[in-house]
Amino acid sequence: MDASNAILTIPNLITVVRFLGTPLFVWLVLAREEYGWGVFVLAMMGCTDWIDGYVARKLHQTSQLGRIMDPLADRVALVAVTITLVLADILPLWLLLLLVIPDVVLLAVTLYFFRGDADLKVTMLGKTRTAALMVGTPMLLLAKALDSEFTFVLAWLILFAGMVMHVIAFSRYMVAVVSKHRKLHHPADAQGDGSHASGLGRP
Repeated sequence: MDASNAILTIPNLITVVRFLGTPLFVWLVLAREEYGWGVFVLAMMGCTDWIDGYVARKLHQTSQLGRIMDPLADRVALVAVTITLVLADILPLWLLLLLVIPDVVLLAVTLYFFRGDADLKVTMLGKTRTAALMVGTPMLLLAKALDSEFTFVLAWLILFAGMVMHVIAFSRYMVAVVSKHRKLHHPADAQGDGSHASGLGRP
């Protein structure tokens, strides 16, 4: 089903709730040092990430705005959560840089080529990456709250897997952006490449 121009849809409202969860998490961790409640807020934000997509498909309420807001809410949450945990001395600075720099580069390339949204679909790898990071970070908070070494190690394993997927997803999105730009602005070159590639497969 094609994305509509609808704005006030139930999935979009759920995504807005996810946006609002980010400042609440920052306040709980930095101002109150309530790590347990911080874990709860992150868990709820993770649930809404799944619920809004499910509701959109069930109620046939997919929208262009939702396709933009959903990954944006994920990015804002991940960056804000990571910055918060760095400031709280729970995560190292290098992990924040590894998370942010690819996103900044991809955003800059997208703005340069398309002056805005490249209208790329969120991939399963991207969703899995986000899920891993959104699971690993609350587990790290939980480990601090419980003073559990096992939970700490498990959280870092999940975070490491998430960061590896983050780098791979970044490279794939970059290839998709460049490829879409070539097809839109240099269709003759794109068709020539395709013809050449298909020709190689012929006897």
